[in-house]
Amino acid sequence: MILTLAFRNLFHDRIRLVVTLVGILFSIVLVAVQLGLYLGSTRMIQGMINHSNAQLWITPYGTSSFEENSLMDGRENNTAMAVAGVARVVPIIAAFVRWRKPAGGNTLSVLIGTDASDGGLIPWNIVKGSIDDISLPDGVAVDKSYLKELGIAGLGSRAQVLDRRVRVRALTDGIRSFTRSPYIFTTLSRARSIIHATSDQASFYLVQLTPGADPQAVLTELRARLPDVEVLTRQAFGARALQHWLFKTGAGIALIGGAVLGLVVGTVIVAQTLYSSTKDHLNEFATLRALGSSKGYIYRVILAQAGLSGFVGYVLGMSVAMFVVYLSQGSALSMVMTPNLALGLLALTLGMSTISAVGAITKVMRIDPAMVFSR
Repeated sequence: MILTLAFRNLFHDRIRLVVTLVGILFSIVLVAVQLGLYLGSTRMIQGMINHSNAQLWITPYGTSSFEENSLMDGRENNTAMAVAGVARVVPIIAAFVRWRKPAGGNTLSVLIGTDASDGGLIPWNIVKGSIDDISLPDGVAVDKSYLKELGIAGLGSRAQVLDRRVRVRALTDGIRSFTRSPYIFTTLSRARSIIHATSDQASFYLVQLTPGADPQAVLTELRARLPDVEVLTRQAFGARALQHWLFKTGAGIALIGGAVLGLVVGTVIVAQTLYSSTKDHLNEFATLRALGSSKGYIYRVILAQAGLSGFVGYVLGMSVAMFVVYLSQGSALSMVMTPNLALGLLALTLGMSTISAVGAITKVMRIDPAMVFSR
């Protein structure tokens, strides 16, 4: 009976219902887009770090992210290998370079030097070519979403990185950079040659541990032996990169602020609509009180109205949000929608609707059952 009464109250004024659903839809879409972009940005920023096969990272002192670093001289490799519990130390090159387009012009890119045989950090999701093709003469791998920006047609295209000729021998899908600078994968020795680094230098050292080794003990020992560099867990380095790009630059605050704005707008619209609906039905609620209905019963009717409008608005809003997610795929910054985010948005919507019902409930609390006899 509660749901029936709530349903009839809700659909009694169709125009008011449409206004409510549009408000909730707008709120859900805005929050979903903002949080989806936040998750997409997080995956981009932490992509290289999370796809690495290493528990610990040795980085130059003060390194804030994967892209922003300097070269280490190489002694870190031997020092780390002497620590008990270290199975392997994998050197990685990551440096900003100029990609010279075949037709003229250039694009700032991030050159990544890594050997597949080391198993430290290799390009994933290769859709054309193979990981072995990168080791062929002048071989590099790029993401297919950057072909136009790099001025190339695809597999087999030739270009130049600084003063070295390269040839695209593999294409990946979905490996994008938050800085919008394309990632260029090649072998470690070729990357060192391109940036004129010595055979010992590296931007990072990925530390792989022996089975059963205590990561915290190894971390402490490495830090004691390498005071001039930083040793971080993979999680700590990922969190630092996220902090740098999203919060020190203000991008993350803007995304979260947009999500909060969406919630406020949706809550205000739903609250105003529920309050107006309750006010228009005061006589009906007074009749229920006069017939012996408890305040709790009437409150549940109002909460049911709020819940129904919130759920319908959520379904409509998520349908639009999922379409936006689909359209964003392959763009410079794609949205991400996870099951946890979808469930979280449902909880937020129902919570928003419940809060919106407070004003209507407050109005009903002041009802005098005797007013029904004065009509």
